[in-house]
Amino acid sequence: MIPTLLESAVTPRLNSPTLHRLPNGLTIVAEQMPIDAVNLSLWLGVGSAVESDAINGMAHYLEHMVFKGTSCLQSGEFEHLIEQRGAVTNAATSQDYTHYYITTAPQDFADLAPHQIEVVLNAAIPDEAFERERHVILEEIRRANDSPQRRTFYRAMDVAFERSPYRRPVLGPTSVIEHLTPQQMRDFHATWYQPQSMTAVAVGNLPVEQLIQIVADGVAESQSRRVGTSSRQLPERLESEPEAPFTEIVRYEQVDDSLQQARLVMMWRVPGMVSLPQTYALDVLASVLAQGRTARLVRDLREDRQLVSGISVSNMTYTRDGVFYISAQLPAENLKPVEAAIAQHIRRLHTEPVTDAEIQRVRTLVANRYVFGNETPGDRAGLYGYYQAVVGDLEPALLYPTHIQSVDAADLQAAAQQYLSPDAYGIVAIQPAA
Repeated sequence: MIPTLLESAVTPRLNSPTLHRLPNGLTIVAEQMPIDAVNLSLWLGVGSAVESDAINGMAHYLEHMVFKGTSCLQSGEFEHLIEQRGAVTNAATSQDYTHYYITTAPQDFADLAPHQIEVVLNAAIPDEAFERERHVILEEIRRANDSPQRRTFYRAMDVAFERSPYRRPVLGPTSVIEHLTPQQMRDFHATWYQPQSMTAVAVGNLPVEQLIQIVADGVAESQSRRVGTSSRQLPERLESEPEAPFTEIVRYEQVDDSLQQARLVMMWRVPGMVSLPQTYALDVLASVLAQGRTARLVRDLREDRQLVSGISVSNMTYTRDGVFYISAQLPAENLKPVEAAIAQHIRRLHTEPVTDAEIQRVRTLVANRYVFGNETPGDRAGLYGYYQAVVGDLEPALLYPTHIQSVDAADLQAAAQQYLSPDAYGIVAIQPAA
């Protein structure tokens, strides 16, 4: 099969990745880039959202265990081989994906890439290493719970979602992690770590055909060593309908003795990646409200009235759900006036079009960030891997600036009116003890 170049009417294009699919279901994305490094990113559309409550935290725990060896690589050997060549490796787990990567010199890629593939596909998950790593995971959970920012986020997700798996922490709760077994993890790995749920992205200074061949050969070699999983089918995902918008103000208040300043979070349920075209206007609105010192909320609440010490807005987009998320740090006595002020700013988006100057500022910010975020092989591999693994399509990644450029004042006003009610939202207010 000859790889085909993704084409678009938009020219000139900064990126030109090639998409190749193997008969075993693996998707390979490759691009030659004139920088003397090569990044291999392995993306699996497997995160905490596929877990049940009984194994919440398994995907993240498994991310740690992947590096504990295989039948042909002892624990620590992979890292030793990577460090010997001056390469780097790391991994991350989220609600919707798990991501492993290495960055190597071009001349080392053919040697090191198969090892990265091997540890991901053929993790042995030995009992003793599993028990040792359990203590590491439990300490990570403890540190997360000690962080005011993380605690606030957890409370916010509890309010944002009633039934969605996105309400659960990626790390899982201590009560679950304490009782997980190595065999449960082996079963989880065998079930989900299949080529058909994986996207391999190779970007760097080697010919595209060579990048694809190295990855394909590495996967075939590792698959030949898999026992009892070659014909396993991926299970049906438990897909729930996106949660309905708030119909009233849902409030959560708490006193936290460890805080020096209060935390305020206001949230609206908005579309996820399955409704991607509906997310672009919300992305722009988030920037209009809080991207930069001249953005509306920053200028009004931090710079002019000094009601908050910090404020941010993000349009958090998961696969099936999204959250428009406004977060502020502020003196406790300002909680009510800041909530009222934010609601008033949201109301203003309903009644007054965003100005041309504000829209042009955001367009420039997005265009520049896109260029700056495409400078390294790792940047591009991350962009391609995320969209292919989570959305199942590379085109939105390549055309994101174009979509943002096409958003106008009418689109922004319509999005605010449809998704951001000044009278119905979730709110978390956490303040220090008096």
